[in-house]
Amino acid sequence: MSSATFKSKNLQSNSAEKELPVFVWEGINKAGVKIRGENQAANENFLRAALRRQGITPKKIVKKRKALTGKALKSADIAQFARQLTTMMRSGVPMLQSLELISAGHEKPAMQELVKKITKDIEGGSDLAAALAKHPKYFDDLFVNLIHAGEQAGTLEDMLDKVATYKEKTESMKAKVKKAMMYPVMVILAAIVVSTIMLVWVIPQFKDIFEGFGADLPAFTLWVIGLSEWLQESWWQPVLISIIIGVAFVQGRQRSPKFNRLVDSIVLKLPVMGVIINKSAVARFSRTLSTMFAAGVPLVESMDAVAGSTGNILYHDAVLQMKEDTAKGVQLHTAMLTTQQFPSMVVQMTKIGEESGRLEEMLDKVADYFEEQVDDLVDTLSKQIEPLIMAVLGVLVGGLVVAMYLPIFKLGAVVG
Repeated sequence: MSSATFKSKNLQSNSAEKELPVFVWEGINKAGVKIRGENQAANENFLRAALRRQGITPKKIVKKRKALTGKALKSADIAQFARQLTTMMRSGVPMLQSLELISAGHEKPAMQELVKKITKDIEGGSDLAAALAKHPKYFDDLFVNLIHAGEQAGTLEDMLDKVATYKEKTESMKAKVKKAMMYPVMVILAAIVVSTIMLVWVIPQFKDIFEGFGADLPAFTLWVIGLSEWLQESWWQPVLISIIIGVAFVQGRQRSPKFNRLVDSIVLKLPVMGVIINKSAVARFSRTLSTMFAAGVPLVESMDAVAGSTGNILYHDAVLQMKEDTAKGVQLHTAMLTTQQFPSMVVQMTKIGEESGRLEEMLDKVADYFEEQVDDLVDTLSKQIEPLIMAVLGVLVGGLVVAMYLPIFKLGAVVG
């Protein structure tokens, strides 16, 4: 018996398409040919009846499992999508074909599914901005506004390039800040791991040796041995305390604005790290506001999105205060100066941009400048942290070693 593949139309209206499960079936048609296909239906019985009405005798019906989505989509995936679409369309590839190529070539099933939905909406007559707006989890108002402005003005490729550049620079800035914040964490974790190994496995060996000689041990050595014994017996206490502190910190960040403000204010005052956070916040502010202007969004309306992009609650509050001031007719640079949160160089560049009518350009320059500053600071920090790690580990390990070898002199006297 010959075999063929059969794909029929959905058995329900498009409006219910998202809610209906998909079934994979096999059956025999009127010509006696074995065929198979996929259909959406309310349930297996409904599908079986529908197939019979089409002259198909169903032999096997199995509910299709949802494809594994793999890793969740990240902002970097959306930035990559924007850049790929920009490159293809500028190369003369039609939009629909570009979307199909992006979907087929992406490694994440979740991204493939997202692009397929966008493609389907466009095939149904929707424009790109409207198709993207149906997925606010991945495409924010700024992204959609830029695409809409490009479609209305006939400059879609230019706007795609602008939004791709914005996404790439924003993601690059986030990655650099995370990298900078990881270094202190690495130092602390390395110190904890090495110290724990020494206290749990190495110090007890020395303790057994010292007990065999019966000499009085130095106070520092006794303290280290006592710490080792406590850690072996009550190791769960520091673990539990660490978990409690971690959970309390996360909950505080999620639920308490006052706690967030306290933490963010402390972070901004840290040496080196605080400078990096400050400069990255200014860079994000400038880049986002410049991009909003490119999308034709009025200044006051753009401030909410700009505030959310800064990544620090103090800058967030400052931008919202600027929103209130500019809504009353105050110039942007004056509102910035009032907050006392932005460097004078940024205020001056903004003033020049407002007076010359090139505010978007000036904000872009400010963003470029501060992004370069963050680059330099992160590179400097990475070079400085290596000797710092060695120094911290040297002090900890060296201190434990000294504590264990101090009794050697007394042991020598006892043996003598």
